[in-house]
Amino acid sequence: MPRAGLSEEVVFEAAGRIVDARPGATLTLAAIAERLGVKIPSLYKHVAGLPALQRSLEVRAKVAMGDAIIEAAAGRSGDDAVVAVAQAYRSWALEHPGQYPLTVVAGDRDDEANMAASTRFLTLITTILSGYGLDGDDALDATRFLRSTLHGFVSLETGGGYGMPLDVDRSFARLVAATTAALRTWA
Repeated sequence: MPRAGLSEEVVFEAAGRIVDARPGATLTLAAIAERLGVKIPSLYKHVAGLPALQRSLEVRAKVAMGDAIIEAAAGRSGDDAVVAVAQAYRSWALEHPGQYPLTVVAGDRDDEANMAASTRFLTLITTILSGYGLDGDDALDATRFLRSTLHGFVSLETGGGYGMPLDVDRSFARLVAATTAALRTWA
């Protein structure tokens, strides 16, 4: 009989908290069981095993980050949308430093849920960039540019790469301003 209060959602929340607390560390069922105060076999009532849990955690991270970006972009276009998306992207990555790397992994083409989450995220970005009059290959190139720019900054930030005494928020604001300026002249 499953422990009262233990559910698939509770297991995934615990896994997310563990990877965020120790970015880069290996996630184990033992660590999840310990955090939840249960024995490892109890987890198998809610997840099919570690590989399935990791795959689902990747999908959930992509969906959660996508939700944050959708909320930020709602009712905005052009520069306003890109600024809001950039801030939401960075905030989500800083709040979830262990889950963030899962959001940039290309989905396995045979994994429908992962592909749907990845496609949703990319479609959202290309839709936002349509406010600059971009479509086709120009939109895809600009999507890669925007993702690369944001990913590079937040990867350095979450990895402790900004040790100089200059305000990181200031640097990010300048990066976003340069990005929107580039997007305005992209086509």
